[in-house]
Amino acid sequence: MDVMRTPIWRRALEIVVVFLVLVAFYMALLYAPTERTMGDVQRIFYFHVPSAMMAFLGFMIVLVASIGYLATSSSRGDALAQSAAEIGLLFCTITLLTGPVWARSAWGVWWTWDARLSTTLILWLIYVAYLMLRGYMGSDLRMRRFSSILGILGALDVPIVYFSVRWWRTQHPTTFITERGGLAPPMAMTLRMGMIAILGLFIVLLLKRIDLERLREKRDLLRAAVESRESERPAPLAGPGGGV
Repeated sequence: MDVMRTPIWRRALEIVVVFLVLVAFYMALLYAPTERTMGDVQRIFYFHVPSAMMAFLGFMIVLVASIGYLATSSSRGDALAQSAAEIGLLFCTITLLTGPVWARSAWGVWWTWDARLSTTLILWLIYVAYLMLRGYMGSDLRMRRFSSILGILGALDVPIVYFSVRWWRTQHPTTFITERGGLAPPMAMTLRMGMIAILGLFIVLLLKRIDLERLREKRDLLRAAVESRESERPAPLAGPGGGV
């Protein structure tokens, strides 16, 4: 597929996702009832939880793609891993930024070294290091192997984040499932819409990031071809007076 031209189905998907995001914002801000204890601050919940789930999804894609790259040395697997890492890091950042707003209202502090908060921060730092490693080592093939290993190790922190509320004492609810279970029907519907919208946004961003990586590969191939032709071109002959 020519990555310079966006297929019709991709354009349609992007339009649908924009519509879903707008609907999700409307439901979160106006449709869902105000929570009795936290008030309007609780509305951030409808994007905080889906963002966390998309961060997990992104890092699990990194895990699978990195294993695939180490097994096959496929450049597509490596490109998918890098793309998913960047999108996963984006949603993990959103999670960490919206979490303190929730914490301030629920617990009275902006940040506490809660088990889930701490393990999520560690996950964020791992993938920052992952992307820094890729940026520092450039196109070195060793970089792809090293970063794949780091991506796999980082993804192993995902289940630790998820089960941290069961393994340690924490202020977070037990699971996302129990969080949904106690919601009134309009709140549960709003959360589901938020999950669908954020998932769609995740897919669109991931596809666009993969396209960008393919463009970079084409650029590198063209640059290598030009350099190869330049090196094969014979040097100009000198004339009798030393000129060309």
